[in-house]
Amino acid sequence: MPRLCANLSMLFTELPFLQRFEAAARAGFSGVEYLFPYDFSSAQIKAELEANGLTQVLFNLPAGDWANGERGIACHPDRVEEFRAGVDLAIAYAKVLENTQVNCLAGIRPHGPDEQQLETTLVGNLRYAADRLQAEGIDLVMEMINTRDIPGFYLTHTRQALAIREKVGSRNLSLQYDIYHMQIMEGDLARTMEEHLPAIRHVQLADNPGRHEPGTGEINYPFLFEHLDRLGYRGWIGCEYKPLTTTQAGLGWLKTHNLI
Repeated sequence: MPRLCANLSMLFTELPFLQRFEAAARAGFSGVEYLFPYDFSSAQIKAELEANGLTQVLFNLPAGDWANGERGIACHPDRVEEFRAGVDLAIAYAKVLENTQVNCLAGIRPHGPDEQQLETTLVGNLRYAADRLQAEGIDLVMEMINTRDIPGFYLTHTRQALAIREKVGSRNLSLQYDIYHMQIMEGDLARTMEEHLPAIRHVQLADNPGRHEPGTGEINYPFLFEHLDRLGYRGWIGCEYKPLTTTQAGLGWLKTHNLI
């Protein structure tokens, strides 16, 4: 069965960030992911990982001014130097945390540049990041996101991401396939994951509608878990959902599916 990691940007949010590691371990998770580590020192986070026997699974490259609505800068032609500095920062954290994969958020389309400029910028930034990260033994993934939750986001469909990946031309670039986002944008989840499994390095989940835990919406998670198992998927699945009530009250789905 799949390995599940807790997304600490979504789960246990009633606790301060550094206390969420212990809560995740107590709930039965063996790995964690989250949006960003950069508000804390790598030493602080490393201490929590070690104290609770957790694997650091994934975090994102710096993504601009998140608090003011930015959701990545990788497609922004005027932010290339900032993007490259962010790659260096992510590497510094990843090496301390023994984190072996980072995610790149393409960002919301900026006003002004045309489609070709946006794509050229994204391809160039991904190529730079893939090469720099590969030299450090770190994998790069990119995520497709629905435009209902983030209007104007640049990377929105699996085939678009695969076309970008081909243009980047790096073996160190794969897809982060978020089941919730892709159910909204394109559906056909099982077939898409089967067809493109070699290009998928990380999976995330939430149900739809509402982005709550599995079992609260329309997605047939028992089938998808078995499907991924049959396909031989050996990566992590990040639990990136908003609990319908509280994190603890919503963890029953894990036992229902014999996942913890």
